[in-house]
Amino acid sequence: MMLTTSTAEGRKTVKEKPERIKEVNQEVEQMGVKVLQQYAVLGPYVFVNILDAPNNEIISKVAVKLGSRGTI
Repeated sequence: MMLTTSTAEGRKTVKEKPERIKEVNQEVEQMGVKVLQQYAVLGPYVFVNILDAPNNEIISKVAVKLGSRGTI
């Protein structure tokens, strides 16, 4: 499970281009991680993502790559 937050820029992107969520999911899957479920939630997190990764190293790389963009 990955809990994610969003920056103001990330929220703006999703508002203007909601299909961006699916594009990011495709990028994650190209890195070897399957997106099983995704929920938008209220509170300190924006999304709860249920993922299937072959190991901790790969999911860590996904988290770092997504976090380095400055939108989540």
